[in-house]
Amino acid sequence: MGMFDQIRSKLQYSDMLIRLIIINVAIFIIVNLAFTFLRLFTIDTVWLEVLSNKLAVPAWPGTLLTQPWSVITYQFMHHNLFHILFNMLWLYWMGRIFVEFLSSRRLLGVYITGGIAGAALYILFYNVFPLFSGVVEQSFAIGASASVLAITIAVATLVPDYTIFLVFFGAVKVKYIALVTILIDLISISGSNAGGHIAHLGGAAFGFLFIRQLRNGRDLVAWVGSVGDWLTGRFRPQPKAGAKMKVTWRKEKQPRGSEPDQETVDRILDKIGKSGYASLTSEEKEILFRVSNRKK
Repeated sequence: MGMFDQIRSKLQYSDMLIRLIIINVAIFIIVNLAFTFLRLFTIDTVWLEVLSNKLAVPAWPGTLLTQPWSVITYQFMHHNLFHILFNMLWLYWMGRIFVEFLSSRRLLGVYITGGIAGAALYILFYNVFPLFSGVVEQSFAIGASASVLAITIAVATLVPDYTIFLVFFGAVKVKYIALVTILIDLISISGSNAGGHIAHLGGAAFGFLFIRQLRNGRDLVAWVGSVGDWLTGRFRPQPKAGAKMKVTWRKEKQPRGSEPDQETVDRILDKIGKSGYASLTSEEKEILFRVSNRKK
């Protein structure tokens, strides 16, 4: 099996968290290999730099109108190895916790919508505050940081007392990690990477809003799943006219115990938000586990 066949197989059979990481890493490798190849043969890289800018989100609205897709594509572009390594590690750690309580489908939704929110705040700040008036027309942003921070803050809002272990720090609750991250971004707004930190805050705000609205029964990221379903249907091969469809019946394996209703799940999520994951009974943890597996 060739390299591209292996990548395609991984994308097809992996869960959404691993797919997002594979896509980010694959794009980073392809772009950087292309730059390396061109430089080795002293070929002009201007056209590749122009293409990269077309995938980055611009701060200037006039440029954005010519490349509206960039509010999505910028979320999968990275500056350097440290940039993508840091983002993918945090995406993996926080994404695992997110999926544990919610679903892979919502993980994708928060990643995409949180990234869009980050781009929106970045564009707003660069066009409102005088500090950026001299660079707004030449500024572009790339990176998954806003998307990752949206997932991080969503986790911290849903299960604030969830504890993870960090090297040199030991056991730390997610809510403190979120607080420190937001403070760093606020302090760094006037620094050299102002656009990145502003985008982080946009993603963070969406992550918080998403969980608050979800508790009220409104899913702000359902549209991402709907668009994905529509695109899948559009590009899925259609059966040829006159072809016979073979239908095979099989008995589905019934899950252990009865399926919990939405009211029960919401009650458990509220309990987590107030008292933390550790306050759940064994039965409540089992219910969350079954619901999480059902939604993947």
